[in-house]
Amino acid sequence: MTSKSGSISSQEEISLWDISAPEAIQYAPLDGDVETEVAIIGAGFSGLSTALHLAEKDISCRVLDANKVGFGGSGRNCGMVNPGIWLPPQDVRKVLGEENATTFLNAMGDAPDYIFSLIERFNIDCEATRNGTIHAAHSKSGFKELTGRAEEWIRRGRSVELLDANKAKEMIGTARFHGGLLDCQAGTVNPMGYARGLAAAADSTGAMIHEKTEVTKLTQQGDKWLVRTNQGNVLANKVLLATNAYSDDLWPGLKQTLTHIHFYQVATEPLGRLADKILPGGQSVWDTGLVMFSVRKDKFGRLIVGSMGKLAGKNDCGSEYWAQKQLTKMFPELGLVKFEKSWHGVIGLTPDHLPRIHNPATNLYALAGFNGRGITTGTIFGKAMADFFTGMPEGDLLVPITKIKPDKGALIREPVYEGCFKAWRFYKSI
Repeated sequence: MTSKSGSISSQEEISLWDISAPEAIQYAPLDGDVETEVAIIGAGFSGLSTALHLAEKDISCRVLDANKVGFGGSGRNCGMVNPGIWLPPQDVRKVLGEENATTFLNAMGDAPDYIFSLIERFNIDCEATRNGTIHAAHSKSGFKELTGRAEEWIRRGRSVELLDANKAKEMIGTARFHGGLLDCQAGTVNPMGYARGLAAAADSTGAMIHEKTEVTKLTQQGDKWLVRTNQGNVLANKVLLATNAYSDDLWPGLKQTLTHIHFYQVATEPLGRLADKILPGGQSVWDTGLVMFSVRKDKFGRLIVGSMGKLAGKNDCGSEYWAQKQLTKMFPELGLVKFEKSWHGVIGLTPDHLPRIHNPATNLYALAGFNGRGITTGTIFGKAMADFFTGMPEGDLLVPITKIKPDKGALIREPVYEGCFKAWRFYKSI
């Protein structure tokens, strides 16, 4: 079902990662009508992880994607393999209770170990680097927040280090931040390379992957599901919607469960020795600001700068101007730089910032709300769904299964957030 030759045309390149990752395998569209145990809609981290772990259990499955592997948030990600979630661990305890929070936080805290073990086991070529990540304090209040996170993680036995301003300056290469929180378990990858590696691993283990196969309708037939596509039909015992922030109206209300925000990134050309003193230890950085800012390097010496919002200006020139301003403030020794690629993706936020496993109908499930932590959450929740589909008790899932409940406030928040992001970018560009 796969072709090892030929790369996807340049017109379809969605991010820097799409260009710099190893050449993609092209998976053939569905060809006619088939049957399978599990139909998985979406070839991102969660769908591919589910497929890989099902195939390892000799369960037949088909992954269907309207575009290509990693086309959604997976191929546009920052590439940070961070433990946990955005929500501080003490807040998770408030939402889930101590016992459930401990199970959840332990699993998500160990997630980088599992991701890097998959990378090693399947020899995934994705620029994997495991030197930690730094959550940087943009202000004194930000450092206070990080202090609370550090205390809670240390109480739970995690290996984290609170950095003062001088140590943060040494590790990041700028005096901009008031300190930081170093998580030694974390790391970075080329996210498209990781997605392609998961796909190749799933394919080699027995899962079937079909690109350019758009699902148009789901119809329940007794205890089975008929998945209609533009290339044929799939009759499945179970269906998993693994489209997260890229969900459409295929299943009523699913898209409306999330607040959709954009996150854009701008990558410089390789900087060579100019960038040697910037993040010399190979860590990546994101900050505590309300409008998050991130910066990392890839293995070719590019700097990738990101923040919330859509790309701006003709040919993305507004976003590049903003990125140049930030780099000049942080690393004035760089001078003017040239930019190679700009792109943006969509993040799906839930009201409590915890992921969701929805069960809107018998044998139909949906994963949603990764809240900006797609690599770890998608991989771990995909594995959990494979375990659940093969007999693991529902009570052992990391979050309770829920019905779909649209978030009515999302329609108001989305344009308000985007307006705030634009105003912030304008202010920071002055």
